[in-house]
Amino acid sequence: MPNIGEMAPDFELLNQDGQKTKLSDFRGKTVILFAYPKADTPGCTTQACGLRDAFPRFQDKNATVIGISPDEPADLKKWIAKQNLPYTLVSDPEHQVLEQWGAWGEKSMYGKKYMGVIRSHWVIGPDGKIVDVQLNVKPENSVESAIKVVVGE
Repeated sequence: MPNIGEMAPDFELLNQDGQKTKLSDFRGKTVILFAYPKADTPGCTTQACGLRDAFPRFQDKNATVIGISPDEPADLKKWIAKQNLPYTLVSDPEHQVLEQWGAWGEKSMYGKKYMGVIRSHWVIGPDGKIVDVQLNVKPENSVESAIKVVVGE
């Protein structure tokens, strides 16, 4: 799991259009990488739309957003269209990247334990180093925290 001050591990995953996308493709920009359990569910939509609404402010600071989940590219494309998301979403169906980044683990709902995505986000500086890590974060807190770190508000 990457920590603040370390180089962000690079990865290559398919985006919503089925194109290979590398984290290193975004070097030179600040990146807010957010992990979410499932497209088009209430909490994930709150997080994604909050980041969408803040996106112009991120762009003003030479920053972009990338979302990552186990969803298939076609599902990501539908969600982008439905919510008018202006940023890239990538598919990690084998959850290899999510595991490497510490965003895959045991969860519990109604007393049942299962493995799944732990909602998280990271802010990666233009040099590729991790600036902020928020693991197991609530959707609203994720957006507020990313704005504070990137925009300074």
